[in-house]
Amino acid sequence: MAGELDYLGFVASESARFAEALREAAPDAPVPSCPDWTADDLLWHLTEVQWFWGTIVRKQLTEAAQVEALEIGVRPIDHRAMFAFYARVSQDLSELLASTTPETPVWTWADDHSVGFIRRRQAHEALIHRVDAELAAGNRTAMDADLSSDGVDEVLRVMFGGVPPWGEFTPTPEHTVRFRTTDTEQTWLVTLGRFVGVDPDSGTDVDEADIRVAAVDDGRPAAAVVSAAAADLDCWLWSRPAVGPVDRDGDAKVLARFDATIAQGIN
Repeated sequence: MAGELDYLGFVASESARFAEALREAAPDAPVPSCPDWTADDLLWHLTEVQWFWGTIVRKQLTEAAQVEALEIGVRPIDHRAMFAFYARVSQDLSELLASTTPETPVWTWADDHSVGFIRRRQAHEALIHRVDAELAAGNRTAMDADLSSDGVDEVLRVMFGGVPPWGEFTPTPEHTVRFRTTDTEQTWLVTLGRFVGVDPDSGTDVDEADIRVAAVDDGRPAAAVVSAAAADLDCWLWSRPAVGPVDRDGDAKVLARFDATIAQGIN
């Protein structure tokens, strides 16, 4: 599904809806989906994220050392000044992404080192944090089904299932979970397993539970099935509250193993 959506449009619209929702919340309002964060903490977080990726695109940075040297500066104390800074940063990001071809090479933490990756990632970053903002404001609104379905694909394949090349994934073939969106009718076949390797940056031995998503779901029987509307499944995978039901059927041990795997958090 990646590449089929108007990611530029969604970056702009979801970023605007994020700000609109936070304007309805008190600066010190708690964010239920982000423990220990206030509404202003959430606002600063997305400001930092969008500034960071906007700077990478603007300077077309390609080396990790260049990225590590980036500093956004001091967080504004004044609430209105923070909103104004966010507005500038968000507009800059949208304009930079629009004026730079998706094939342009840049640094990213993923295997895909392109502006196209950043377009997609920032559309979903804005979407999920817009949900956080609405939860803080107590005014939840609908999520686009197609963007949410693409979000399920991204979180499963990239955020959880993106195995780095310096290690090896060993599957447990009988431990499979099929994810299904009931509105967009997309499916993903996930196999559980372990990832083992030595991190070349830190020299640390890594041995942890992991997942791999089949390139194409061939329809083979799965040990368990998780199904929901795309928005609800996207939220559930991101540990955000779903609005509708998320149905889980099949082998309870496999489902529990998947839960424990994603409970490690997104790397």
